[in-house]
Parts: sequence; structure tokens; C-alpha cells
Amino acid sequence: MKQKKYRSTTKYFLPHSAPWPIVGSFALFFLATGIGGFVHNNCVWPYLLFTGAVLFAVMLFGWFSSVINEGMQGLHSKKMDRSYRWGMFWFIASEVAFFGIFFGALLYTRVFSVPTLGGDWGYPETHQLLWPNFHAAWPLLQNPNTTQFPGPKQAMGAWGIAAINTLILLSSAVAVTWAHWGLLKNRRWQLLSGVILTIVLGLTFLGLQVHEYLIAYLDYHLTLNSGIYGTTFFMLTGFHGLHVTIGLTMLMVILVRCLKGHFLPEHHFGFEAVSWYWHFVDVVWLFLFLFVYWL
Repeated sequence: MKQKKYRSTTKYFLPHSAPWPIVGSFALFFLATGIGGFVHNNCVWPYLLFTGAVLFAVMLFGWFSSVINEGMQGLHSKKMDRSYRWGMFWFIASEVAFFGIFFGALLYTRVFSVPTLGGDWGYPETHQLLWPNFHAAWPLLQNPNTTQFPGPKQAMGAWGIAAINTLILLSSAVAVTWAHWGLLKNRRWQLLSGVILTIVLGLTFLGLQVHEYLIAYLDYHLTLNSGIYGTTFFMLTGFHGLHVTIGLTMLMVILVRCLKGHFLPEHHFGFEAVSWYWHFVDVVWLFLFLFVYWL
């Protein structure tokens, strides 16, 4: 499709009133109450979660459609573009803080909690009196209370699926950067090929992640109930998989917009924002591979 001519405005653009903020607030309310109901085994939690998810999807579609239409009409000035860039920057910063909490929990567990149960850090009585048969080692395959928390049979290796997935994500980062270069050079075939390749690599990553989870559950008996090793493993890799899914959804939307000719070399922040997010997902996985699988 022929690309549309973009005309930027130098005037301050004030959007029309829209219902999306209040719709998003109700969506988050239903999602939060649904999660609370799930934790407390309330019978209505599936309906609350479903309602919240539908409202949230409607809010995202409606709000982003409005922003895209405004951009295509040339209503976004350079100041507006700068505000979007800062907004995306702080969104990614909040995501860094989110993952930082879980990495901090993993670090605290490995450096303080497990060694303390083994008698280190000046607490030998903890080991001698409470858990005399406990061996402090990481990955923790034998928990102090094996009756309540039976440990897994084996830890997840770094040089199998995890290493392959690392190579796949690094390749996807190269692919999305190659697509960006194609956009800057106005090479439509390079842009589309790069985005499609990034999506294919991302889907392959998720497929291998699901396969690894099946191995963990069925062969290694590694679950959320198998102690702190299983908990930290699935929380970190699971939330990363969720972010990969979100990034793939963004890339699919971007692919549709590329096919419609929405992006020009001088006007394509929507593409840049998604590529920033995808690079963030790649960097998080490198830390995951290093601290969860390898070290």
C-alpha cells in the first residue's frame, strides 16, 4: 500500500474527551478483585477476571486507535512526540524496577537465606538445632522441610533449551534493528521482512519455553510448590514469558501498520517504542540466563 504523506503540526494539540481512562480504571479494579478472589478461592473470581480482561482489551484498542488516528492526521507536534518518548522511557523504567524486585529476591535467597539455614552468617544454631541435615547449596534441590516442600529431582540446565532461547532472542534483537534500518532507508521489503522474522523468532522462543516447562513439571518435578528454587524460577521466567507475549502482540500490531504504510522515515515513534520494549525483553533474558540458569 502506498505510504501516506505525513504533515506535522507546530501547534499544541489538545485531545478530545474520551472514556478510556475511566474504562481502564474499571478494568484494573475488576482484574485486582478477580486476583484477590482467586487467592481466597472465591467462586466469582473467573467472572471478575474475564470482565476485567475484556474491558482492558477494549480500553487498549480504543485508546491506541485514537492515538494512531491523531498521529496519521498530523496532530502530534514535536513536543507531543517528546512526551510520548518520555512516557515510554518511564514505562520501561517501571518494568526494570518490577524485574529488579524478583532478581533482588533471588539474590537475597542465594546470598542470605539459604546460607543462614545452613549455619552461615553467624547463625550456627539455625543449622544445628532446626535443620541439622540440611545442606545449603544452590540450586536448592533438597529443602529443609522435605515433607511439606519436596524438592525437584534436577535443576534446569543452562546449555540446552535456555542457551538456544538466548540465541533466538539475540537474533530477534538483530532482526528488529535490521527492520528499523530498513524503515529509515525507506526499504519496505527490509522493514516487513525484519518485523516478520522478529515475530517468528519470538513465537519460537515461547514454544521452546513451553516445552521446557513441560520437562520441568513432568520429568524434573520442578513446580511452584517445590521450594524456593521452583518459586523463583517460575516467577522470573514466567513473567518474562508474559512480557515476550506482550511484545509479540505489539509487533503484530506494528506489522499491520507497516502493511498499511503508517510509518515514514521521519515519523515512526510507534515502531521505535515497540523496538525499545523488545530490546528490554532481550536484556532481561540475558540476566535471567546468567543468574537463573548458569550461575
